[in-house]
Amino acid sequence: MGYEPLHHKYRPQTFTQLVGQDAIATTLSHALEQQRIAPAYLFCGPRGTGKTSSARILAKSLNCLSNQVPDPDPCGQCEVCQGINNGSILDIVEIDAASNTGVDNIRELIERAQFAPVQCRYKVYVIDECHMLSTAAFNALLKTLEEPPAHVIFVLATTDPQRVLPTIISRCQRFDFRRIPLEAMVTHLQAIAQQETIDITEEAVRLVSQVAQGGLRDAQSLLDQLSLLEPPVTAEKVWDLVGAVPERDLLALVQAIASDDGVAVLETARRLMDRGREPIIVLQNLAGFYRDLIIAKTAGGRADLVAVTPPTWESMQAFVQSLELPLLLIGQQTLRQTEVQLRNTTQPRLWLEVTLMGLLPSALPTGAAITQPAAPPPRAQASQAPIRPSNTTPAPSPSLPKAAPKTTPIPPSTPPPSSAPKTTTPPPPLPSNPTSSDSTSPTTSPAADLPQIWAQVMGYLQPMGTRALMQQQGLLLSYDGQVARIGIKSKPLFKMAQGRVTNIETAFQALLNQPVKVTLEVAEGVASSPPASPIPQTSPPLPPTNDNPAPPAHPGMPPVAPPPPVSPATPRPLEQGTSGSPPQASEPTAPPAWTPTSDFDRAVKSFAEFFNGQIVSMSDEEQESSKNGKKSKGKDAKIKPPSPDSDVPF
Repeated sequence: MGYEPLHHKYRPQTFTQLVGQDAIATTLSHALEQQRIAPAYLFCGPRGTGKTSSARILAKSLNCLSNQVPDPDPCGQCEVCQGINNGSILDIVEIDAASNTGVDNIRELIERAQFAPVQCRYKVYVIDECHMLSTAAFNALLKTLEEPPAHVIFVLATTDPQRVLPTIISRCQRFDFRRIPLEAMVTHLQAIAQQETIDITEEAVRLVSQVAQGGLRDAQSLLDQLSLLEPPVTAEKVWDLVGAVPERDLLALVQAIASDDGVAVLETARRLMDRGREPIIVLQNLAGFYRDLIIAKTAGGRADLVAVTPPTWESMQAFVQSLELPLLLIGQQTLRQTEVQLRNTTQPRLWLEVTLMGLLPSALPTGAAITQPAAPPPRAQASQAPIRPSNTTPAPSPSLPKAAPKTTPIPPSTPPPSSAPKTTTPPPPLPSNPTSSDSTSPTTSPAADLPQIWAQVMGYLQPMGTRALMQQQGLLLSYDGQVARIGIKSKPLFKMAQGRVTNIETAFQALLNQPVKVTLEVAEGVASSPPASPIPQTSPPLPPTNDNPAPPAHPGMPPVAPPPPVSPATPRPLEQGTSGSPPQASEPTAPPAWTPTSDFDRAVKSFAEFFNGQIVSMSDEEQESSKNGKKSKGKDAKIKPPSPDSDVPF
């Protein structure tokens, strides 16, 4: 007989020989002893954990000729057991689902399953990698899988149970094979090495088990390869055979990085690559080693969580005592982000060296990684002192404290633009008495603070239309630090103002740096605060003179040029038949009152009041001339000239 690989030669023949699957072996053995055999089984788990071997052991246990009934301990010597081992029994069918994926293959299997077995008590169909079957093939198998003939047993094996239809899984008894534990694998490999007279050190055997990552077949194949080397087989030879970076070299590289020695880092990395290590392999192994260092730092007593030899683990525990955890976390994150670039670049060696140089402590932003973002700097004291309520003494009414701390006013600035309202300096409050000589320490009452707060909020309110609406129709009734009551002077505009509550709350939050709930109510009979200054013009303000005195500054608004002087007397409406010059009047005459008679008229009046305008009454002739595009020069028009202190100069 020719050469037989170790993973074939040492395949388990009974359930007691299964390595690391004690729960599954016990369950299947009890089922055979009690003759409680299910029509279908599903074996799922990683590669090399015993799924196909368990299916063959189950087939031998069901059909062993040495026993009259199914038994969990087949003899392994009878014709059926030998035929199952070499695959010559017709009643035991192993199907590779990767090459028999179609519904026709399953239909043929179902037709053959109707015939009685020839040599055995049961026909056993082992469908390996069953997740490769198509959906149609799975659906064709459903009925037969649930109620097969009495002499048919199905065993489905897969490494990806998520791709198996739930209807298939529900018709099978599922067994999940886990990865082989490290100690069980080391014991099994040492027994094989002793029987095969392989001269291998215990450290090398443990390293082989760790490299296999729970797959016994992979470990046996690697041990088979190592048996071809010159004895004794050491851990260094294992690292050279698998093409990975030795643990000692990784530890030396990390020590050079931690010492902030760039020359030593480059020399160590170049020595690894000169020995045939690929840059991507060096990067991946170093990332895994950083992970082991983090475990050594945070859980030094859990050696079972890492895949390193005991001597290396002891050296790692001593090394990490002088390292900070954020340094390791940032290094691992840097390696993870660089892996994609290293895979796609045409110069992997160059970028590996650049990445390693970036891991030096002097190059890592350790402070940025462990320091929380700094809180925004506090706003000007002048903008907070008259606004923030006391946190220790409860206020008797929803208003500010009676006495505000002293503030130092700063020159007013232009209101912030709409694109970034939160990044500009808020407008400062003004003293209650602008003409007072001691302007640096004003003392205001809560009632006097409300207009100042409202003026500061106007500086943050966006957009301009909302600001104009609130300047004309809104006033601050009370503020207790959490809730602000806003009064709307015009009831028809109350609904329009309700849609601007979010904008007002945003302005309060930008000013106070804390959320404030805004409530609106109609305040038709409440006296409004002095009107805010109009939007500043681009031209510089005129210097104050005797004829042009400087107007008092408003909160949040720079001084602007005053409007042209207007005669205190309002001209009378022109009468028909009189000269073009208006008569002189000793006292102003108010325009005739206009009384709204319907909801539409009241809405028109509110709209006119919003722009500080008046209702214009035109004669029929003037209306006709306006339609013809002529300039109106009628004598019956009764127009009130705009007020010089109008907020919106249209």
